[in-house]
Amino acid sequence: MASNTLNLIAILSLTISILLSSYPQPAFSIQMEDFDGEEEYVLDHPVIIPNLRSRSRFLKTSPTKDKIRKGADCDPHPSLNICKGISANNGTSLLYCCKTHCRNVLSDRNNCGKCGNRCKFGQRCCGGVCTNVANNVNHCGKCGNQCSSGVQCDNGFCGYA
Repeated sequence: MASNTLNLIAILSLTISILLSSYPQPAFSIQMEDFDGEEEYVLDHPVIIPNLRSRSRFLKTSPTKDKIRKGADCDPHPSLNICKGISANNGTSLLYCCKTHCRNVLSDRNNCGKCGNRCKFGQRCCGGVCTNVANNVNHCGKCGNQCSSGVQCDNGFCGYA
């Protein structure tokens, strides 16, 4: 009786492992969404950095900045803020100061569309809108991944009917 039970358990565990290995994994992954590989944002228009430390009248010119490091510190005070709705990466990023860090509100899951707007589990921030990428033909598995005409999106994959 005990050997039959052990054989049954062995067969079931082997069957389950084969089934799990043949089932495709979803295209969306658990990662820091808003860090799409780039280390910094390239600003579409350079910004002037407020320089409050200089008290000399000879050093009145403020430096300009054409790049901002991802997650850079910022000051939420409007006159000191370098991330106040500035466009970056040829219009694909829109930077705002959320708490004390520059965030791209077009792709940040924790600040989607505006600071503090968190997307639900299984959603990604696509163009500033929380989107279910598991079954959306325009954002299948990830933002911007469109399925061919007439093809459905199922669990983040195009083509499963």
